[in-house]
Amino acid sequence: MIRAVDKLLLFLFSLTVGVLAVAAIVAASGGVPAAWLENAAGLAAGGSGAVQTTVIVIAALLLLLSVRFFILSIKGGGSVPPSINQRTELGDIRISLETVENLSLKAASRVRGAKDLKARVRVAESGLVIMIRAFADGEGSIPALSEEIQRTVAAHVEETTGIPVAEVSVFIANVAHSPATFKSRVE
Repeated sequence: MIRAVDKLLLFLFSLTVGVLAVAAIVAASGGVPAAWLENAAGLAAGGSGAVQTTVIVIAALLLLLSVRFFILSIKGGGSVPPSINQRTELGDIRISLETVENLSLKAASRVRGAKDLKARVRVAESGLVIMIRAFADGEGSIPALSEEIQRTVAAHVEETTGIPVAEVSVFIANVAHSPATFKSRVE
């Protein structure tokens, strides 16, 4: 939740700074009459209280956002890859999601007819949810190929990690085109 709020704030901050930068470039290149700039500066500095308050509030918000993003950039967010944590009697076991993705790809690559594989893993309360994207070689049944990938991946991941697999989704993106083989004719 905090990450989503930070992304929204960063978007708004970037948009505001971008608009201010474009306005400064236009003003500095003579795109705005000098009298108008003097009038706007006079309003901001000594004009009505509402204009001054608005300018101060916007500047303060931009300053606070700058400080927030500066702190986030220094802190770095920990950069710990997402993992699955298990507690055993001997201690903790952490398995990265990337490891589970690689195990899934290894298992799916053993299935005949599956090409150009990609995997994505997420953790649900019921277990791992694995999504496999593949190309079929076009030689066999796509439903049979998908079911074989599902069985093979689920069994391999559960056996290797000890973590239950709740679901294996298979998306056959396309049929792989094998390069045509030409026989040379000798006459």
